[in-house]
Amino acid sequence: MSRYDKIKNLPIYKKAALIFQLVDSLMASLPDDDYLQDTKNFMRTDAMIMQAKIVGAESGDLYSIRMQNAALIREHAMHLYVQVGSLRFHESYKDLEYVKLIRKEIEEFRLLFLAWVNNFDRTNHIWDEWGLFNPPGAIEPDEEENFKDDDFDIDDFLNDFSDGDDDDDDDDV
Repeated sequence: MSRYDKIKNLPIYKKAALIFQLVDSLMASLPDDDYLQDTKNFMRTDAMIMQAKIVGAESGDLYSIRMQNAALIREHAMHLYVQVGSLRFHESYKDLEYVKLIRKEIEEFRLLFLAWVNNFDRTNHIWDEWGLFNPPGAIEPDEEENFKDDDFDIDDFLNDFSDGDDDDDDDDV
């Protein structure tokens, strides 16, 4: 089984896929008008990004990267919840049961999300200098452990790719 197949079998991914299908069906039932067209685009984008960011979080194993993806998933799930709920106030949309169904699924997604995030490996991380995505209890690395701009020498880096030929012949480029 491929890594992507394993991700697609995760309960959180399955729930996100279901939410996307529900949003897609909802959009087909909405009347055509300028306001709703924008709302449709926002909802579709939010539902798509939720799935994509789950794949992004699962594709790497660094806590900080997974948490960055989790923060984006949360943001888009919350936007979707609000956008779907806003349909209640649009006079030409009357299928409020569909709104309730999607919001219920987003709430179930939220519970799966909490469990999913709690299972991230907190020991495998790089220090987030912005401080948002460091695991609880993480200790900032010493100064000499941090990468410094002056530690990087472009000439050394480029020499690693040279073919041993020291002439400045650019004919091969």
